[in-house]
Amino acid sequence: MADISYVWFRRGSCLLYFLIFTLHPLIAQDSGLPLGHDAYHIYDRLSIKTGLSSPIHSSLKGYARKPLVEYAIAVDTALLRLSIKDRRDLYYLFKDNNEWLAQAEQPTTLTGPQHPVYQEAYADSSGMLYRRLGSQVIASEESDRYILSKKPLWKHFYRTPANLFELTRKGFYLKLNPMLNFSMGRQNDGDLIFHNQRGVEVRGGIDDRIFFYTNILESQSRFPDYINERIIRDGALPGAGLIKNYNSSVLDITDGYDYLISQGYVGFNISRHVSMQLGHGNHFIGNGYRSLLLSDFAANYFYLKLNTQVWKFHYQNLFVELGAESHRNRSGDRLLSKKYMAAHYLSYQITPKLNIGLFEAVVFSRNNNFELQYLNPLIFYRTVEGFIGSPDNVLIGADGSWNLFNRIQLYGQLILDEFKFDELLVERRGWWANKLGIQAGIKYIDAFGIDHLDAQMEFNTVRPYTYTHRDSSSSYAHLDQPLAHPIGANFRELIFKARYQASKRIAADFRLIAGNFGEDGDTTNWGTNILVPSTTREQDFGNEIGQGTSTNTLLAGIDLSYQLFHNMYVDLHYFYRRQDSENPARDFTNSYFGAGVRINMARRRLDF
Repeated sequence: MADISYVWFRRGSCLLYFLIFTLHPLIAQDSGLPLGHDAYHIYDRLSIKTGLSSPIHSSLKGYARKPLVEYAIAVDTALLRLSIKDRRDLYYLFKDNNEWLAQAEQPTTLTGPQHPVYQEAYADSSGMLYRRLGSQVIASEESDRYILSKKPLWKHFYRTPANLFELTRKGFYLKLNPMLNFSMGRQNDGDLIFHNQRGVEVRGGIDDRIFFYTNILESQSRFPDYINERIIRDGALPGAGLIKNYNSSVLDITDGYDYLISQGYVGFNISRHVSMQLGHGNHFIGNGYRSLLLSDFAANYFYLKLNTQVWKFHYQNLFVELGAESHRNRSGDRLLSKKYMAAHYLSYQITPKLNIGLFEAVVFSRNNNFELQYLNPLIFYRTVEGFIGSPDNVLIGADGSWNLFNRIQLYGQLILDEFKFDELLVERRGWWANKLGIQAGIKYIDAFGIDHLDAQMEFNTVRPYTYTHRDSSSSYAHLDQPLAHPIGANFRELIFKARYQASKRIAADFRLIAGNFGEDGDTTNWGTNILVPSTTREQDFGNEIGQGTSTNTLLAGIDLSYQLFHNMYVDLHYFYRRQDSENPARDFTNSYFGAGVRINMARRRLDF
């Protein structure tokens, strides 16, 4: 019998080719912004401060570049009182996404000549006027947003500030950039901490229909002790797939890690309002520092994504192939076991300042075959699960944000894995299957009247055994790494963050995280580690957050950055983490000072 997954993907490939070669010219999309990019914070600031309607639904990350530029132009042309630093933010976006602005030497777009700068004008439901962009428009005195470098490198490189090399021809554009993250520090016990990551990223578009993005990073790292403990526990490095031991006589280390991280996808437009993307990467749903629905903590995964955006709605479908085990369990060239996830999220922009979203996901294992019934993009997954016998792990959730007074954003999330109404709200006996989590947060921009001083406070709590399943292969994890919160479950935490953009080049970030969770023992399961089957739970009733070996953590970090050139930073950082446990043997403190250089890379923080 033919493998079901193979048949499904073969049919999907036929559909892909049909759509690419038969559709009429469409309004182009573009590659998305990498998660963690500075543009996300800039967009947050602008959307809260201006209150203008936006084509972007902020919970669904990563953002496409085109609507981000559309929004930036709308802000730039509106009659608003913006500070000099706000204007710099706008021009940072213009530099970084210039494929959606004027091209200096190409007087044609992917769909033909364009003059003046914009292809067409349209108004959204609030009456806010936008200019819909073609893929490229001609450079002219009418647009000073397309910025050329004063002194290109050898005439062909860095002709614009953001791109090492770019090529634009009729029907095609290409951007190529280096990636670098090199940092080094000393832990409080004298051990060396370092990251050495080098790579390249490429993005482009073809015929106003197809867009693509890829990057690859070769990495060697040595981590603080608390991360090493996590790697030993789960056999997995957060954010990575296969890891190897790394030894260096030069650095005098024998316990580093060597790993490769890559991301790549191709997307195309089915219609003006519907697009599809096939690739390898990850996603983030929410407005917080954490996400209880879907985060980018785990390694990249293979996915098929559909985006449908009509009026005030944005509906996203994800069909994902996950790893059911970590590489620790692999022997020789054995193929790792697979599992799958289907998820959808509906975002409704009620007003320019108020948004709500509904989320549902199901994780399942079918002997390396996809459950075809979950391909239905509109059905309630719980009904499918019940129809086929309820063997799978279904989660539902909600998300929302509300911008107030052009200074504040309130946001929150709710995740429900399982629960009984009577047990949760009436009996309240601590039933183990009341599995849920709550997030509540607030952002405050230009705090206390100080331009570009932005603060954020966030509370997260998740009950024991949330994200787990009776079959460990259906836990809400990928390659033994959580798909939501880094801790897993059975915790509560309070986060405070502040960021200050002191000048065009100097920025400071501070974060303070206080948490409490219950550690599992070697032979006990109190509901923290989501990789352990829920059938091994310690008790049915009397379960509460922090049960097990109660552990408190306090984490603080500060990062100072100086931007030498566009997306090239020199960093100084300090990190501190203290763990106090009911078991004194589990008490320890990590701290280190460090410095480094980054080029076209966001910081990746493993804060747990």
